[in-house]
Amino acid sequence: MDSLDARMERLEGRLRRWQGLTLGALVLAGVGLGTAALRDEAPPPHAGELVASRLVLKDAQGRTRASLEANRQGGAALVLNDSQGRPRALLGVGEDDSPRLRFSTAEGESLAELMVFSDEAPRLTLSKSGGAELFSVGLQVDGSSRLELADVTGRPRAILGADEEGSPGLLLVDRRGQPRVELRVGSSDEASLVLEGRNGQVFRAPGVQ
Repeated sequence: MDSLDARMERLEGRLRRWQGLTLGALVLAGVGLGTAALRDEAPPPHAGELVASRLVLKDAQGRTRASLEANRQGGAALVLNDSQGRPRALLGVGEDDSPRLRFSTAEGESLAELMVFSDEAPRLTLSKSGGAELFSVGLQVDGSSRLELADVTGRPRAILGADEEGSPGLLLVDRRGQPRVELRVGSSDEASLVLEGRNGQVFRAPGVQ
């Protein structure tokens, strides 16, 4: 028969093994509960949703035809390219949250652009190849409006507008940028006409109510 000391040693060994198994089970259970909690906190994915900071669409020849990108500065843009991979159209939102739509030449020069400033001041510009703006029309933040016709150098030659109270005016400018004709209707509906000659002489028509 085994001695009492031998039996006690075997009993203590079994007890230590059971303690080790119990501790391991508790650790595994804790890890499982933590993983389940993390899964519960993560937002469930939406069906059909694709998350990316940049998407590129290429044609059969490997040329980039479209790209959609959100940059680190807070802007986002969709760019469409022609058959040679050159950017021709852009729809984007700038870093200041101003949206814009732009059409460009094959060399990247803007031909037409529609932009909105400060949520309330839209502006449309038409340009010639080379960058000079020939036509622009827009609303100002103060509520006034303005239409400009320019020459081939981009200098405004005819300006038609209305101030914040709606009073209209027409200004004609010479090649040097000097006003030559000004026609206005004031806030009290009086009309005025001012003509300026090349030598500085000024003609003012009598005011008409």
